[in-house]
Amino acid sequence: MVEIELDGKKVQVQEGSMIMHAAEKAGTYIPHFCYHKKLSIAANCRMCLVDVEKAPKALPACATPVTQGMVVHTHSAKAVQAQQSVMEFLLINHPLDCPICDQGGECQLQDLAVGYGQGRSRYQEEKRVVLHKNVGPLISMQEMSRCIQCTRCVRFGQEVAGVMELGMINRGEHSEITTVKGDTVDSEISGNMIDICPVGALTSKPFRYSARTWELSRRKSIAPHDSSGANLIVQVKNHRVMRVLPFENEAVNECWIADRDRFSYEALNGPDRLRTPMIKQGGQWQEVGWQQALEYVAQGLGQIKAEHGAHRIGALVSPHSTLEELILAKQLMQGLGSDSIDHRLRHAEFAQQAGVRWLGTSIATLSTLGQALVIGSNLRKEHPLFAARIRQAARHGAQVYAFTEHAYDWAMPVAHNWVVPSTHWLPELASLAAAVAAEKGLPAPLEAPVHAQDQALAKQLLAGAGGTAKAVLLGNAVAHHPQATALLALANWLAEHIGASVGFLTEAANTVGAQWAAALPGAHGLNAGQMLAGGAKALLLLNTEPQCDSAAGQNAVAALQQAEMVVTLSPFKTNLEFSDVLLPISPFTETSGSFVNAEGRVQSFHAVVKPLGETRPAWKVLRVLGNLLGLPGFDYEESPQVLARFARERTGEDKPAFVPAATLSNRADITQVDVRVAGVRPVVASIYQLDGLVRRAPALQATADARLGERAGWAEAQCDAAQPNSPTARAVDEVSA
Repeated sequence: MVEIELDGKKVQVQEGSMIMHAAEKAGTYIPHFCYHKKLSIAANCRMCLVDVEKAPKALPACATPVTQGMVVHTHSAKAVQAQQSVMEFLLINHPLDCPICDQGGECQLQDLAVGYGQGRSRYQEEKRVVLHKNVGPLISMQEMSRCIQCTRCVRFGQEVAGVMELGMINRGEHSEITTVKGDTVDSEISGNMIDICPVGALTSKPFRYSARTWELSRRKSIAPHDSSGANLIVQVKNHRVMRVLPFENEAVNECWIADRDRFSYEALNGPDRLRTPMIKQGGQWQEVGWQQALEYVAQGLGQIKAEHGAHRIGALVSPHSTLEELILAKQLMQGLGSDSIDHRLRHAEFAQQAGVRWLGTSIATLSTLGQALVIGSNLRKEHPLFAARIRQAARHGAQVYAFTEHAYDWAMPVAHNWVVPSTHWLPELASLAAAVAAEKGLPAPLEAPVHAQDQALAKQLLAGAGGTAKAVLLGNAVAHHPQATALLALANWLAEHIGASVGFLTEAANTVGAQWAAALPGAHGLNAGQMLAGGAKALLLLNTEPQCDSAAGQNAVAALQQAEMVVTLSPFKTNLEFSDVLLPISPFTETSGSFVNAEGRVQSFHAVVKPLGETRPAWKVLRVLGNLLGLPGFDYEESPQVLARFARERTGEDKPAFVPAATLSNRADITQVDVRVAGVRPVVASIYQLDGLVRRAPALQATADARLGERAGWAEAQCDAAQPNSPTARAVDEVSA
C-alpha cells in the first residue's frame, strides 16, 4: 500500500494506482471526461489536471501513478486555473445547441462548464463542423460536431464489447470518431456507448427528440430477457416508458445492459398491444369485459374436465413470466387436478431432473475465471453480459474453449474451437473425456476413441492458465438437446476431473425460477412436447407464442387448432389462428413480480407504469380465475404475498435473496449415458427472436443481427413478428430507411 496526502487527508491505495483512484477512495471528485472506471486510461481530455507538489506543472490525475508521500491539491489555484483552461479549450468548437440537445440536463460537459467555464468565449473563429454518420437503427451520430474526442466509445468497443467498431481518424481540429469504412455499429451491447458518452454526440435513435430528461421519472426494474437479471432504470413520462438505462450492480450487470434490454421497450407502446379481453365467436373476434371472458374460460375448463378428465387440461408457461405468475399457474393446474404444466417449450428431452439447474457459480466469478469450457452456446449473442465478463477474463489471460456447432465470432481470444454438428456432440465430448481419463490414468467414463488433438487439449484443460477458477458452461443448445441429460452427465465428469464448476447459462429471465416454482409436469402430466403435439384438450398459454417459442414451431399451430379450448394470456394480439380467448396481461413494466437469474438470485420489482387499457397483471388474472373455479388458496391481495407463501413453504423465509443452495443441482448419472448420435438438432432462438417483446421492437428488428439471423437451428421466418404488411413490419421499414 502507498500513502499519499490528498487535499490535506491521508489516503492509502494500492501501489500502481493513479491519483484518480485515490480520489475515488477518499470521496473527492476530480472533474473528468475521458476517464471511466471500467475502461483503460487514455488521458485525452486533460480535464482532471491537479496540483502535485514539486511537479513543475499540473498533472492529469487519471494517468499519474501515486508515490509514497505524494502531496496532491485538487482545488488549489494552480489546479483550478489548469482545469478552467482545459474547459475553455474544449468549448472552442463545441456547438451552442444545448436547448435542443438530447443530452441536455444530464450532460457532463454542461455540468462542468457551469463550474469551470467562462461567461463568454474569447474566440471569434467559425466552429468546426463534422458530418453526421448513419451507424444503424440504435445509435444516432447526427451531431458529431459535439464530440470532444474523449474516445470512451472507442475504448468501450475494443475492451468491453470486443469489437472496435468506432475509431478516431485525422489529427488536430480534423479529428473525428467514425466507423472509418462507413459500416454500421452492430455490437449486441452497443447502446452502452450512449451512456458513457459525456456529451450529446452519441444519442439513442429511438429516444431522439421524444422527451427531456428532467421530464422523466426514474424507476428501478429488472430485465425480462436473458438470464443475467440485469438491473434497469426505466424512465417514464405520462405513464409511458420512454427510455431504459442500466442501474449499476457490480454483482450482476456492472454498469452495462444488452441492447435488447435497452431498446425492447418500443414494443410496450407498439401497435400489437392487446388492450381488451377478446373471445372468438363464430370465427370472429369480439371484445368483451373481464367478467364475461373469465367466466367463459372457467365454464369451458369445467366442461372439459367433466368430459375428458383434468389430465387433458394443460398449461404452457413462458420462462420469461414472473415467479409469482408461474407459482399461481402451477397452483391453478393442481387445483384443477392436472399435472400438465411445462416451461420447457424449446426442449427436445423431458427427462425428470433432480434439483434446479443453474449457473453453478456466481455471475461475478465469470470475470475472474482462469479457464472456461463453453459447450453449445453462441455465447456473445445468447448471453451478451456473460460474454462481456468472460471476455474480461480472457483479456487477463484466461483460456476459453468453445465446443459448438458453428465457428461463432465471440469477439475474444478462443484457445480452441471444436466445431461439431450437434447430432455428434455426445460421442465427441466422450472422446475428450477419454483423453482426460488417459492423462490421469483413470478408466474412461464412456467408451470412445481418443483423437490426437484431444490428447493435447486434455493436458491444457488439466493444467489451466491465467487463474485458478475454472468453469464448464452449458449453453441453450445443450439444454434443448435431445441428449441434454447425457451431455450434462459427461460435463459433470469432465468438470470433476479438471477441477471446474459446471452449470447452465440458462436461456430466459426466469428459467431458474420456473424450475424452482416446479412449472414442470408431474408423474401423470403431459410435457410441453406432448401438449404441443395435441395431447391436451384445453390449454392455457401464459405469455408464450408456441409457433415462435417452441421446438414444434409451425407444427404447433395445427395441433393447437385441434384443441377444444385455447386461452392465451399475453400483452399482445397473438395466437389468433388457434386461440378461443385472448386475455390482455401486463408486461414486466406494468406488473410487480420477481425474476430469478442464472446464479439463483431472486430480484423483485414493481410496476413502473399503470396497465395499458384493460390490461391486468397475469398474477391477478390467475387469482381471479382460481376464485371463479372455486379453488382453495387463491386469496392473495398483492403479488409479494404469493412469493412469501411459496418461500415460507420451501425456505422458511418470506423473501429469500437466493434460491436455497440445497435446491440447486446440476448432477446427472454418467452410468446411464448411452453414446449414440442424436437424430434431432436442438432449437435455439436467435438474439432478437427470444421473446415477444424483442420480436416487436422495430429498432431491434432493423439491426444486422435481426436481419441476417443466426445459423442456430431456428427458422427465422416462422416467428418473425414483423410479417409483411403488419404494423411492426412497417415500423421496421421506417427505421431502416
